[in-house]
Amino acid sequence: MSRTILVTGGGTGIGRAIARHFADQNETVIVTGRRPGPLDDLAAETGVRPLICDHTDPQALLRLVAELPERVDVLVNNAGGNIVFDADGKTDLASYARDFRANLDANLVSAALTTKALDERLAPGGAVVHLGSIAADQGADSYGASKAGLATWNLSLADALGPRDITANVVSPGYITDTEFFRDQLSGERRAALIAATATRRPGTPADIAGAVSFLASPAARHITGQVLNINGGASKTR
Repeated sequence: MSRTILVTGGGTGIGRAIARHFADQNETVIVTGRRPGPLDDLAAETGVRPLICDHTDPQALLRLVAELPERVDVLVNNAGGNIVFDADGKTDLASYARDFRANLDANLVSAALTTKALDERLAPGGAVVHLGSIAADQGADSYGASKAGLATWNLSLADALGPRDITANVVSPGYITDTEFFRDQLSGERRAALIAATATRRPGTPADIAGAVSFLASPAARHITGQVLNINGGASKTR
């Protein structure tokens, strides 16, 4: 039976690849974002259902929930990004506070609010998967802090959802090519360094992340919860 999959921030990059992957598996896919253009393009290509939503806005989330079916099997909290790339460059204390809070809102608060808003729709046997970042372990100022907070908050979420037979995990990418993340601000030297830091000597792709998300949402991963799955080509190793 087809499942209902909600992918937030799914108009471009990693979210788009995740949505396309599930659509190719004949799942019912709903994709959200703030820009209608990319969402409409994806819908035309794949048949996913596009819905506009700012996941940092509680009222927008209530409107979104009203548009959703009664059962959501998989929630992919992908919306977010490093807000610093869009900042105005001001370094006074008030500006620093604004930008720091913006990253927390975009990457941590958005996932928490979305999961809370959908709580009664999340179905037994389902999964919540958040998009984290290698920056949670290697640092990146407020962006890294927001992703570290996401992974820590997920520990409590896994405990809360586990008795309902719902898993909650984080997929943590390293450097991924073909996304809008760096806003065309990544230098050739920095890109080369990121690739050289991997054991595989290649950048990750959105398809790499989509495959990991799909696994965590699959029957094969029903006893995996409260975990961080690193997809970084060995740029950050564990044991």
